[in-house]
Amino acid sequence: LDPQAQPLNEEEMARLALGLRTRLQNDAGNVEGWLMLGRTGMVLGNAGTATGAYANAYRLDPENRDAALGYAEALTRSSDPEDNRRGGELLRRLVSRDHTDIRVLSLYAFSAFEQQRFGEAVAAWEMMLKLLPAGDARRAVIERSIRLAQEK
Repeated sequence: LDPQAQPLNEEEMARLALGLRTRLQNDAGNVEGWLMLGRTGMVLGNAGTATGAYANAYRLDPENRDAALGYAEALTRSSDPEDNRRGGELLRRLVSRDHTDIRVLSLYAFSAFEQQRFGEAVAAWEMMLKLLPAGDARRAVIERSIRLAQEK
């Protein structure tokens, strides 16, 4: 992919997703292809495509951080409470493996908050504050989120 290229519009993204899906029918073991389809599904707001693609990538390579995190994110965004629960469990495992990954901690904190596990959300946000530099713009959002969770 060319970092200098213009971003794809929605129609081009949909064509990309169709092409990936077609290619993956003949190359179902391609973890990177499934990850790209998952990302494309997320951008297009197609939860079914994203969740299915990330599930395939995770099944093929459960140690792949991008596959695990993408799958967890898709599950936590689902309208199905069972998906949310499974996504939360996967995020807990990811946090226990590496509690210094800002992206994992952020997703875990917001997932815990959504599931009304406010203590877990606060703990994750506090860990993020320890990891972020003093001038980081995200700190203000995290501090507000902590206050909100503590009020619950």
